[in-house]
Amino acid sequence: MKKIAVIDGLQYANWSDRIFRQMRDGDVVAVHVTICYHESFRETVANIAAWNRRFDQFSNLIFPFHSAGDVARAMKEGRTAIVFGCQNCSPIENDIDLVHICRQLGIRFMQLSYNNQSLLASGCYEAEDTGITRMGRQVIREMNRVGMAVDMSHSGEKSTLQAIDLSERPIAITHANPAKWHPVPRNKSDAVLKALAESGGMLGLSLYPHHLKSGSACSLASFCRMIAETVELMGVDHVGFGSDLCQDQPDSVVAWMRNGTWTRDVDFGEGAPGAEGFPEQPDWFRDNTHFRAILEGLRKVGFSQEELQKLAHGNWLRFFVESFDVQRS
Repeated sequence: MKKIAVIDGLQYANWSDRIFRQMRDGDVVAVHVTICYHESFRETVANIAAWNRRFDQFSNLIFPFHSAGDVARAMKEGRTAIVFGCQNCSPIENDIDLVHICRQLGIRFMQLSYNNQSLLASGCYEAEDTGITRMGRQVIREMNRVGMAVDMSHSGEKSTLQAIDLSERPIAITHANPAKWHPVPRNKSDAVLKALAESGGMLGLSLYPHHLKSGSACSLASFCRMIAETVELMGVDHVGFGSDLCQDQPDSVVAWMRNGTWTRDVDFGEGAPGAEGFPEQPDWFRDNTHFRAILEGLRKVGFSQEELQKLAHGNWLRFFVESFDVQRS
């Protein structure tokens, strides 16, 4: 099959030379990487500093994303553009001025909540979704102004629908799947997916096993059929990849992701009771070189070359243009 460039809407790997080389081998031209789960502003800055060291060390493989034009640069140079994003709003603490500062530091995505209630929105594991808060409305407006994309991947349904309605720019759900395919709290209802598409937003389909029907045993054929059904619901222009790949991370990281600093109790979050560690990836998607297997699977279920280009990178690229442009007054 002819090579197709890929943009991945979310990863949180244990970054290394090996992974960066796999990105290049898999024609992955841009990746939205998580630089924050529960960190404060200062701790997030430290994570950015660590990325700056990686950019120096692996400059032949990766470089920092600044604008949508960097995707074309990555394609030309055979490197991968790294897009910063936060899976929680903790870096802005309770200070709306930090939104613009985070944008100036390179952050292009921010989730309004991560499973729990935040200062901005309700998480998908809260018993009651109270929607976007007073501060959340102001932060969405500020994110729209400075060019930072609203991400509602871990938020509740009411909060997500309100964010779609409130945001003047399209929003993203960077890593989730349809709930009708696999009904877990992190996956999204048809109502959310329809509203997302109608507003011009983007869905990144997840390959994290807890989001997959049959988990680690999910077949490639089942995943590709789900994509076809999602495209039928949303249209081909609003769907891409958001793998949520956590490659080479130690199992201890799961506790940090799910528990942060808010609880001392063991919280299994998205996994079944007893599933303390990372679930095993399906054998057809273990690293960045395996996107081509998915694209071949999509070809077999009837997608054209033009549609594959959109799903692989074109739709995310359009979203980048619409979401990250210059500051608005």
